[in-house]
Order: sequence, then C-alpha cells, then structure tokens
Amino acid sequence: MGARCSKFSFCWWQSHLKPSVLDPSDLENGGKADRNSLPSFTEFSLDQLKAATSGFSSDNIVSEHGEKAPNIVYKGKLDADRWIAVKRFNKLAWPDSRQFVEEARSVGNLRNERLANLIGCCCEGDERLLVAEFMPNETLAKHLFHWETQPMKWAMRLRVALYLAQALEYCSSKGRALYHDLNAYRVLFDQDGNPRLSCFGLMKNSRDGKSYSTNLAFTPPEYLRTGRVTPESVVYSFGTLLLDLLSGKHIPPSHALDLIRGKNFLMLMDSCLEGHFSNDDGTELVRLASRCLQYEARERPNAKSLVTALMSLQKETEVPSYILMGIAHDTASPAEPLSLTPFGEACLRMDLTAIHEILDKIGYKDDEGIANELSFQMWTNQMQETLNSKKHGDTAFRAKDFTTAIDCYTQFIDGGTMVSPTVYARRCLSYLMNDMPQEALGDAMQAQVVSPEWATAFYLQAAALFSLGMDTDAQETLKDGTNLEVKKSKN
Repeated sequence: MGARCSKFSFCWWQSHLKPSVLDPSDLENGGKADRNSLPSFTEFSLDQLKAATSGFSSDNIVSEHGEKAPNIVYKGKLDADRWIAVKRFNKLAWPDSRQFVEEARSVGNLRNERLANLIGCCCEGDERLLVAEFMPNETLAKHLFHWETQPMKWAMRLRVALYLAQALEYCSSKGRALYHDLNAYRVLFDQDGNPRLSCFGLMKNSRDGKSYSTNLAFTPPEYLRTGRVTPESVVYSFGTLLLDLLSGKHIPPSHALDLIRGKNFLMLMDSCLEGHFSNDDGTELVRLASRCLQYEARERPNAKSLVTALMSLQKETEVPSYILMGIAHDTASPAEPLSLTPFGEACLRMDLTAIHEILDKIGYKDDEGIANELSFQMWTNQMQETLNSKKHGDTAFRAKDFTTAIDCYTQFIDGGTMVSPTVYARRCLSYLMNDMPQEALGDAMQAQVVSPEWATAFYLQAAALFSLGMDTDAQETLKDGTNLEVKKSKN
C-alpha cells in the first residue's frame, strides 16, 4: 500500500486531472465537436420532429414564448440517447423556403465546442424548424439572475466571458461574424456545465421580427440609426453581457458607463462576489466592457483581441465547469458492485453529514499509539498550547463549526511536534464542508502517509475525488478502502 500511496500522491495530478479549460488545441479545426463526429447537417421530416417532441407537446417547451416571442423551442429525443432542441418558427417567418434551407445549411456547416451546434432543419409546407444540440443545464440568465442554490463564482464568470469570445472568434473566422440579439438567454450550458453560444442567433433576420428584440437601452447605437447589424454591433452586445457577469443584473450600458467614468466601478460589482476577486481583475474586466460599449463602432475591439485579453484573467483553470457551477454530473458506475461499509456508502453518496457523524463517533481510536502519546504530552507545559489547539478544534468539529475547526487543527498540525491521522481526517472533512476539495484531498493523502493501512484515509480521498469530478479514481480508491476493511475484519 505504501507504493500506491507514493504513486497516487505525486502522479495523479499529471495523469488524471482534466485538461486545462484554456487548451488552445481544443478549438483548432472546430474543436472537440469535430473530433467527436457530430452528425452532418440533416433535413428532417416534420413527422420525425413531431415524434421527437411528442407532437410539439407544451410539456417539452424549454424557452419563453408568447406574442413577443413567437418562435418556440422544444426539447426532443431522436433515439435512445440523442437529445435535440427544436426551434419552430411562426407561420409568417421565412416565406422563401429555399432561402431558409440555404441559410440553415450555412450555419449548420459550423462545428465548434463553444457552440450549441445546428445539426438540421425541416421545411415542409408552412413549417420552418431548426434542430440543434440540446443543452440540458439552462441559460446564463437563469444561473446569473435567477439562481437558487449558489451565485455564479467569479472564476466561472470569467470562463463564460472567454468561451463566448472564443465562440464569436470562431464564427468570425468562418465568415459568420454577425450574431443577432446576443444576450444572456442565448448562452446555454451543456452536460459538463460549459457555456455554449446558441447557433440560432447566427441565422439571418427573417420577417417575424427585428434582429434586436430586447429593450432599446441595450441596443447598439448604430442599429438604432440604420437598422443593420454589423460585427461591431455584436461586440457592443458582448459588452452588455460582460456587465451582466460583473453585476449579476441586467444594467443599461449608459448607467454602467456613468459609474465607470466616475471611477465607481465597485458599485457595479455583484455583492455576492465581495472578497472573491482582486481589484486588478475587476478593473480589467470593467475596462474591457467599456471598450466594447464605445459609441463609435470602430473604437471597439474585435473578437480575437477579446479572447487574448480574457485568456490572461482566467482562474481555477483545472477545475471542471460543472464543479464551479455546482451542477450534478453523471458519475461512472463501478465495474463491479461494491459491498461498502456505512463509511464507504456515505463517501459514495457524498453525504458529508453522515461522514461527520461517523468521524465524530470513532474519535481517535484508530490513531494507534498516538492517543497515548498525546495523553503523556498533556502533562508537559510546552505542549499545552498545541494540545489546546487540538482540543478547540475537536470542540468546533463536534459543533459543526468547520471554519474554526480548520483554523485550530491547522495550528495543531503546524506545531509539528506530533502527528495524528485523525486530525488530518477531521480537517479533510472540514475542508469538504467549506467547498475546498483540493485541500481536502491533500489532507486525506497525508492521513494515508501517516497510517498506510487506514481505510478511513482512502474513503476520504474518494470523497474528495468525487468532489473534484474524478469519478474513476474515486471508485478505485473506494475499492482500496473496502479491501482494507475486509482485510482488517479477517485479522
């Protein structure tokens, strides 16, 4: 087991960690979507799409609809595991069927992992429908303005901005620089929690309404003058999205620019972000937004320069998006069912409350001779302060004051005079309770170094790995812990 510990502690970061979200090779030649062989553009029959959407059932509507939004988007299923989004235009849209199919095919030729790609269309009689990849995790508007469990983290907001800029740069490089009414409802999140730009906004304007249907306060000034969309208009809309990300609200650009000119940019910031970003990063993003919102279109940056500017601001690049977003993610099922102890079951379920109850109940009985050493040391004055830190940590841990427990256990560990795997285990759980899985994994590994045959150390490593989205490694570590438990019970 000692050999495994050494290998696991030092090599798993390199061999298992998900590639950086900034890997430029992902975007070459259209990105991973190309390499994963998305189906080529298809002309579907109306019957196929009726079957996929249960006859365009109202239960399958996934977009806002009504008189002001006559084009409805439905969720559909083509086969056992292929979900799609179907946009159905009203009867007056796209009167020229040939123009509609040609435009759809042009957009459908794009393939990029930053887009919710268009994979087909349908044009029968008066019906005009578009078919795209289905994005299961809601819109940016939902996660930014109407969140329920947690506000969007600063690192994720920066990632959204970068991914959108990369989407726009890709489209521009393919001759599709125009995007109609770019807003927070056009940004969707895929199964991995990554933001993608809806391909529907790449379609040229049809007769059913204007390109910009949002409040005039958010419309590019040149569009108000000419009624025409330009690549610079898209950058202006991107600037309004940056304001959304900064503030967590839909703030009119004129109001935001007044605050920026008055050097009051902190008044723009979402109060939920307080203490989670540096002033330098906030200033840089505000500066970029103000450049995008320049009145004169020629003074705005292009998509390529936006990507360059946003690349340098990225944080927590090794953390998968679904973790930053707090989105549930499919876990790999173990090859063989495990017969787990209650501790193992709690770690598999990521039931931190149950883990806490178990750790609190077993106390320090698995610290072997260390408990006796602590009892002896208790009588020496020079150790009193260190031991008081442990005592206060234990009190906080029992009271579920996990922040204080971290502080106290850290003082005990930093004292360096004695080593307790149980203290590492308790601080590990305290880190998990504070949404700090990387620190938790480090403590679980340290507990294993001190006590290589201790199943608890492996179980807690599994819990931390599950939190980091490294499900395969977590399952393997869970097996190791279970095997140790079986071995111990036989002795």
